[in-house]
Amino acid sequence: MSEMLSVRNLSKRFGAIQAVDNVSFTVKRGEVLGFLGPNGAGKSTTMKMITGFLAPTAGTAIVCDHDVTRDPVAVKSKIGYLPEGAPAYPDMTPQAFLSFVGGIRGYSGAKKQARIERAAHLLHLEGVMQRPIDTLSKGFKRRVGLAQAILHDPEVLILDEPTDGLDPNQKHEVRTLISNLAKDKAVIISTHILEEVDAVCTRAMIISQGRVVVDGTPDELAARSRYHNAVSIVLKAQVMHKVDEQVRKLPIVAGTEQIQGEDGLACLVAFAHGGQPIIAEISQIARDPANQVEEVRVERGRLDEVFRTVTEGRS
Repeated sequence: MSEMLSVRNLSKRFGAIQAVDNVSFTVKRGEVLGFLGPNGAGKSTTMKMITGFLAPTAGTAIVCDHDVTRDPVAVKSKIGYLPEGAPAYPDMTPQAFLSFVGGIRGYSGAKKQARIERAAHLLHLEGVMQRPIDTLSKGFKRRVGLAQAILHDPEVLILDEPTDGLDPNQKHEVRTLISNLAKDKAVIISTHILEEVDAVCTRAMIISQGRVVVDGTPDELAARSRYHNAVSIVLKAQVMHKVDEQVRKLPIVAGTEQIQGEDGLACLVAFAHGGQPIIAEISQIARDPANQVEEVRVERGRLDEVFRTVTEGRS
């Protein structure tokens, strides 16, 4: 994979507020980077600086060999950008809006119409192309915004909350589209939906108070969770304490957590020392019929817990 985007010591200050603080990272062709962080962490500000819509206080971004501080127009030609809120002209139709964007991008005539039709088809907009954008649902407005971002088939896609306002089926469609587009592009997705990391991202970065605090693959992030390789045991509630005692006696188990359930069931979570596998030892206990175990599963790790741990006290 070749490097498509290089962010170098990027910083932004608004008066006394340091919104982005010395952020550096690269994104290669074929990567989908999930950009995560609490509200106000600096995600959108970083994206605006990369795309040339906001001048950095220090540092720069290199997009397809173009420096955003020296040649912002060239950078914009290489980027497809979906801003937060997907702003558009409400009295325009999607057809008119995409035609307007196509003209700005330098297309005309049949070539422009072909670009519009391709984007509309990919986002399933054919049925609303002649309706005023103001009359569309939030989900359709979001898809119109995404259509303008991909209209010129850019090499780098920067998408701020691309599935915001979409129903589950629409989210699946957009995530599939992003995965397909990413095969020959570099993609950054800002999101607060942690399931999106597993669904579409090849890498995830967490930013807090303007600084990168975690950067790795989804599996690497999951491995930071105390639930990584923990074992959840669903069993009859009346035997919870007995089984808990058996599990705690295992030298490989660091501790347990009891969770009361419904319909006479409960869940016992066994945690491993250092996240090492403990399923073999737990399975021996689970196979005893007297322990009335209904289900045993190994936890991959919980991204929400990792997110809270690395941002706690920083936001």
